[in-house]
Amino acid sequence: MTPAPADRDTSLYDLPQDSIRVWRVHLDRVAVSFDRLEQLLSPDEMDRARRFHFEPDRRRFTVARGALRSILGGYLQMNPMSIVFNYGPQGKPFLAPAASSIRFNVAHSGELALVAVSRQRELGVDVEFVRSLTGVEQIPERFFSPREAAVFRSLPHDLAEPAFFACWTRKEAYIKARGGGLSIPLDRFDVSLEPGKPAALLEVRDDPIEASRWSMVELQPASGYAGALVVEGKGWYFGYCDWPGQAR
Repeated sequence: MTPAPADRDTSLYDLPQDSIRVWRVHLDRVAVSFDRLEQLLSPDEMDRARRFHFEPDRRRFTVARGALRSILGGYLQMNPMSIVFNYGPQGKPFLAPAASSIRFNVAHSGELALVAVSRQRELGVDVEFVRSLTGVEQIPERFFSPREAAVFRSLPHDLAEPAFFACWTRKEAYIKARGGGLSIPLDRFDVSLEPGKPAALLEVRDDPIEASRWSMVELQPASGYAGALVVEGKGWYFGYCDWPGQAR
């Protein structure tokens, strides 16, 4: 489960069942026309874009959705405008028709979006722009499990922020993989968070075998960002790809 560089000599859309692609999209470095990306969006996506109060946020959302459609269109060999998304009870998107073997998940923070794609394996991805947090020592009491909070309190002060972002992205990626959203209590499962130790889903208290169903890796997709990827099953590997619609 170590990252493998994208092979530029073969199609990036060839996706073996044991391979996960993590596409990086720099939302402020778009080489294609913004209007062209906007035209790919469905009416409901356009409505969501218009709800953003600030223009930069609206543009980043539009680029992220346009890039997502472009990437999925490559795997499905179809016009990105024709892709139809369905949504689970907690809002997780999936492809229609449900018979498609492609699974995907998307996350964005700051100016970076990640699109993780697999074949038949459920997955979740999260990314966060690493920034200084006020009162970070009090945050775990609200959002972490008792086990995670105890580990967090034992760390040196200078490791508090990286440990927080490691824990947060791992928990978010797991929740997104499950498609459970806020219906999964954050204090009912544990992830590793100590800097330098492997990312792992340690325990899910409501289901003793649940943790064994998933694998987790830490992502370092770009300078200043933390991330995590959770994938159903074992024996997979992943590689980063840079979306070709952005400037180098």
